[in-house]
Amino acid sequence: MTTIDLRDRALSPAALARPFAALGRALLIAVPVLLVSTFITFLLGGLTEQDPASVVLGDSATPADVARMREVFGLDRPLLARYALWLWDALHGDLGASWFTRIPVAQSIAERLPVSLSVAAGALLIAAVLGGVSGVLAAVRQGGLLDRTVTVVTSVLATVPGFVAAVALITVFALLVPVLPAGGWAPPSAGLATWATFLVLPCVALSLDAAADVARQLRTGMADTLHENYVVGARVRGLPGWRVVLVHALRNGAGPAVAVLGMHVPRLIGGAVIVETVFALPGVGELTKTAALGGDVPVVQGALLVTIAVVLVSSALVNVLLVKLRPAARREI
Repeated sequence: MTTIDLRDRALSPAALARPFAALGRALLIAVPVLLVSTFITFLLGGLTEQDPASVVLGDSATPADVARMREVFGLDRPLLARYALWLWDALHGDLGASWFTRIPVAQSIAERLPVSLSVAAGALLIAAVLGGVSGVLAAVRQGGLLDRTVTVVTSVLATVPGFVAAVALITVFALLVPVLPAGGWAPPSAGLATWATFLVLPCVALSLDAAADVARQLRTGMADTLHENYVVGARVRGLPGWRVVLVHALRNGAGPAVAVLGMHVPRLIGGAVIVETVFALPGVGELTKTAALGGDVPVVQGALLVTIAVVLVSSALVNVLLVKLRPAARREI
């Protein structure tokens, strides 16, 4: 039997270049997505009939006052020129200022971004742990009661919208059994325990459908992997069952589950808008919703840019992780 030196192959130039190639592909996709999405936002803001200069100054403003305010806002320039100027400033860290409060957009986002990132990261962690444990147990107990239970529960959870789960969790854990707050926010400086109590319900509500998809994909991937020759051989050689499952089978069967989890990252960030509204969280989603309803285009534009950046970074990390997993999945012993 031919022996394959996995260390040599892992350190080959081609293997070392794979993560960078994945990152490069993600960036190539990101650039046109960024340009198109931000330009559409600018276009919609330019097509609205609402004049922010008139709204800010009020009904008593004269046409001359409105003209001066439009010049301050840059609305006297053509749409393409305004977009190009905004894009250039954004690349240098300047996202402009709110039309109505004159607060810098970057400052508003910096104050609220930790809230949204905490909820999204917590939901991602819960989805990975809950879905991972459920998927592994279901795969190990294929055809058994536990496997069927996980299949039924995940099928139900995958159909439950985030706001429905949020209302149900508030009803149970904040009203019927009042052990967690129904909403609001406390920063980490108030104490990690207090901070965590305000995060539990939003994170769980946002993570359920992602956890269900991860569990189903992981169960399917590991169900096939557990019957591969190298897994059977590891068992014959007397390796502990937990090592066979968690080291050999899990690494090679986790690719689809990791891909699904990566696909849920934009949904987690987008779903934070609804969750932040239900739980009264002062996050970027709530900021974007308020700005969009008020026609505050600079805030919407800046929030969109930051959201896209977070999604792109997350997608790049998932792609790199998938590249790391694929050689193990193609391994032949």
